[in-house]
Formats: sequence, C-alpha cells, structure tokens
Amino acid sequence: MTTAPAIAPLTTTDAEVLLDAAHRAAEAAGVAVSVTVLDAGGHLLAFRRDDRALLISGETSTRKAYTALQLDSATADLVDAVKPDGPFHSLPTALDKPLLFIAGGLPVRRDGRPVGAIGVGGGAPEQDHAFAAAAVAALG
Repeated sequence: MTTAPAIAPLTTTDAEVLLDAAHRAAEAAGVAVSVTVLDAGGHLLAFRRDDRALLISGETSTRKAYTALQLDSATADLVDAVKPDGPFHSLPTALDKPLLFIAGGLPVRRDGRPVGAIGVGGGAPEQDHAFAAAAVAALG
C-alpha cells in the first residue's frame, strides 16, 4: 500500500500572510473587510476585521471560508448551484452548518490538496473573491 507524502499544514505564519495580503488588496481598493482563515479541520486559525468593516462581514467571511473548505471549491463557482434549479438547491437549509454561497471564499491548497480556506467579507462579492485570490497568490 502506497501512502501519499505528508503535506505541511497551514500554519499561523501562513495565516498571517493570507490576512495581510487580503487586507492590502482590499485597502488598495478602498474597501473595509473581514478576513477569516481556517485550517484543514475547519477550525479558526486567524481572523481580522477592519475597524470600518460592517459587523456582519465577520460572519460572512467565516461562512465563506467554511463553505470553500467543505466543498473544496471557490464559493464564486457555487453560486449557481444553489439557485432553485441548481443541484445544491436545498443544501443551504439541509445542513446545520454555516454554509454561504456568495463569492469570497477559496480553499487553500498545497500540492493540490486542501490545507485550509480563506473567506473575505465586506465588499461586493466579486471584490471579496479578488481579495481572497490575491491572498492565496501571495502565499504561493
């Protein structure tokens, strides 16, 4: 039996890189955001909310990260799946989990395997997605 090589977990240092990069991207766009980073188990690794960000952005950033992690997909790619004719139409209400199908959540992968997720809330969905993508790109 062959086992896959171990993949380094997402660290607090990695989480700080993600937070900083997402906040820099949002600041450059003049948008106040909250950013959540989860580890591979869905546990909070880091969180930061801009002083001017709406309070609800903290909740949305966390739910976006959780959704991206659980479904191993960008939340932007899942928006149509929960529409009335979509294959995941009942998923948001079928589970007692904090899923949110709005752009701004991305899985974080190493060697193609998920090691965590980032969620950004506070801007327009397309902006939040771009901020999260900038953060993942900064992590390398």
